[in-house]
Amino acid sequence: MKRKLLIIFSAIITLFTAVSCNDWLDVNHDPNALEQIPDAKVLLPAAEIGVANNLMGWDFGFAGAFWVEYWTQSYTASQFKSLTEYLPQEFNTTYQSLMREPLTDLKRIKTMTAEDENRGYYFVAEALSIFTWQIITDVWGDMPYFEALRGDEGLLHPVQDKGQDIYADLMKRVDALLDIDLNNSFIDSKFDYIYEGDLDAWYRFANSLKLKLMLRLSETPQYNNGTVLSFIQSADLLLSSAKIPGTVWNDAMEGKRHPMREFEAGGANYFSTNVIASKNFIDYLNINADPRLTKLFTGTKGAFYGDFDSKEDSDANGTTDDKEAYAKVVFAPNMDLMLMSDWEVNFYIAEVYARASQNVQAKNYYEKGVTASLNQHGITDTNIIESGYAAWVTGTVEQNIKQIAMQKWVANANYQHIESFLERNRTKYPSVNEINIEANRRAAFENFPVGDLTISVKGRALLNGNLPASPLYPNSYIFRNTNAPEQKANVGQKVWWNVKAGK
Repeated sequence: MKRKLLIIFSAIITLFTAVSCNDWLDVNHDPNALEQIPDAKVLLPAAEIGVANNLMGWDFGFAGAFWVEYWTQSYTASQFKSLTEYLPQEFNTTYQSLMREPLTDLKRIKTMTAEDENRGYYFVAEALSIFTWQIITDVWGDMPYFEALRGDEGLLHPVQDKGQDIYADLMKRVDALLDIDLNNSFIDSKFDYIYEGDLDAWYRFANSLKLKLMLRLSETPQYNNGTVLSFIQSADLLLSSAKIPGTVWNDAMEGKRHPMREFEAGGANYFSTNVIASKNFIDYLNINADPRLTKLFTGTKGAFYGDFDSKEDSDANGTTDDKEAYAKVVFAPNMDLMLMSDWEVNFYIAEVYARASQNVQAKNYYEKGVTASLNQHGITDTNIIESGYAAWVTGTVEQNIKQIAMQKWVANANYQHIESFLERNRTKYPSVNEINIEANRRAAFENFPVGDLTISVKGRALLNGNLPASPLYPNSYIFRNTNAPEQKANVGQKVWWNVKAGK
């Protein structure tokens, strides 16, 4: 099934480019022959779709959701038990896809347009390349970078680079990108699914990408909040989400649906049979009367995370845990597919102001972030901000960071799962509660730590009571590269910037 779904992803890219670009993209070309591509712009749609699909595809879409406890595995199925039990995961499908398709196409676009007076296509390709490399190193940590994608130069076994060095180079690249003069430059709107040729929006995306890179290092010695504060006060930052709009999908056709819809439609039934709401997340929404709950789930009952074998009646309602009717996940046919969201950037800005103890500005951008998330779900009622649980409460710097992070956790559900996982690694919110559910399920139900994460019932021992921190190195890297390192011991190894105290 996993291989079948990978084929479906390839079909998505092929079908979109074939339908939307007509004769502009010949899918039968030799991918190593630049001269067969008459114009670099024909590669852009496939590259954009390729990056976006992988963010909510087989590995990142499911692993992110399970590892931040939006979802848990159904009692009656087993497809994702390995994720919820913290067993070894490599995310090899996503790694191969990103390296083989969008990153390769983006490199080719840059090569073909490097000397063009029109800097538009180069700018967009470089912005997406930096964005994709940032995701790769944030997820896996140290990886081949400087010698990667250079097989045409005879570098078939690229050496592994340290995450710190990759980040330093990405910062140089984004600064160089922002120095490009885009006056008199353009891109054809028909080839740009994300911003329809709006280079001003792409410039704001690049500035926001720089902010993301800077803030990811918030717990490291490299971080200087004063520098970041000066940046956000002077930079033109993202105003509208960078996304593949939901109008692009055709839910009636296999291979042309939102990637998460592909896992349910056509008989796959992944959500109806494999995925249920995690008690950690849905209780937080339910108890706090968050209107996004009904947009994300059908039902309000969540299961203990990583608990598959219980025959107990934990809530004393007369039905054992394995027979309960748990809430199911909702993915609408016209879901937008996010690369970088407007709420994400507003929350970043709010955090920078919070760290500077400028609470008026922090509150302003925090509320913009929550409002943007509500708007994404079509919700106009802002009571949760005005008088509900999401109302800003000025506290210590750490308390302010927590309330921003908690709303980011909610906002990212169904849209930015791997980003939610990475941000939780950075901020350590939601926090982890040490409750041992299996030891006494009735007590755990009655005293459940709403708003905290819990350790998987079935995976508790594997990581010594810790949460997953990164996947193993991909097999396609480890076994094919003579310069590859030893494999990681488990999924608990932290990347270099994940240094804040906490699990």
